Amino acid sequence: MKGDRKYIFTFLLPAAVFMSVFLYYPFFKSIYLSFFRTTGFFDKKFIGWDNYKRLFTDELLGAATLHTLEIMLYVIVFQVGIALLLAVLVDNISKFKAFYRTVFFFPVVISGTAISLLFVLVYNYNFGLLNNLLAGFGIEKILWLDESNALRAVAIPTVWHYVGFYFVLFLTAMSKIPSDYYEAAKLEGITGVKKTFLLTIPLIMSDIKVVITLAITGTLKVFEFIWVITKGQNGTEVLGTYMYKKAMVDQNFGYGSAIAIYMVVFGVILALLANRLLKRDEITY
Repeated sequence: MKGDRKYIFTFLLPAAVFMSVFLYYPFFKSIYLSFFRTTGFFDKKFIGWDNYKRLFTDELLGAATLHTLEIMLYVIVFQVGIALLLAVLVDNISKFKAFYRTVFFFPVVISGTAISLLFVLVYNYNFGLLNNLLAGFGIEKILWLDESNALRAVAIPTVWHYVGFYFVLFLTAMSKIPSDYYEAAKLEGITGVKKTFLLTIPLIMSDIKVVITLAITGTLKVFEFIWVITKGQNGTEVLGTYMYKKAMVDQNFGYGSAIAIYMVVFGVILALLANRLLKRDEITY
């Protein structure tokens, strides 16, 4: 037993070192810096809770929070919803499941920056794909990235990018449901849409909760789509881009660190609320 523990710790050590260096140390360093006013790497002054007090009076932070929540709504409704719909459809076919799994998962392996650059071309006013299609039908061109459309425009690639990831999670969960359940449901006359709502979804409710939690926390990390497509302009500033601007552009690492801590606390609260709202007696199998 003692020998086994030695091997366990040996294999866990690299992961523990990696997590400590690239996750825990930056997190605690951010907490430390959040109590300082900084104008560079070496110029800092201790100011206590002032950065956190500033959070409550920062109108731009409030707007960024609302924009983040709006994108989060799109992600939960469309990203998770489309992934669940695709998983249900693919689960009900007998052939080419591996093909559909590969096709739907493929966007996940593409760089977010590459997808963002693609959508920059799609939304271009003069020669973009969407406006060329509109011109072909004799419809006036649209400014897709103006203040009235920009946030929804950047939400589309954000949603599309990870649909395949959640699709695979749902499909895997559905594949673990014993076939006896479906056979018994068929004998009771429960088929089609009724089978999905009365049997499949309740049986994977725990997985749905996990996916929604991942979607919520994932939205707080949205950065490259906003930065590449709009630079956070035209009403698309989110918490990730605002933190980056404060920390890296303005070199106000203290306030940027306070925003980072705010994002962590905000994400934890939202995840707990989501789990509380979805709490119910889950069917086990």
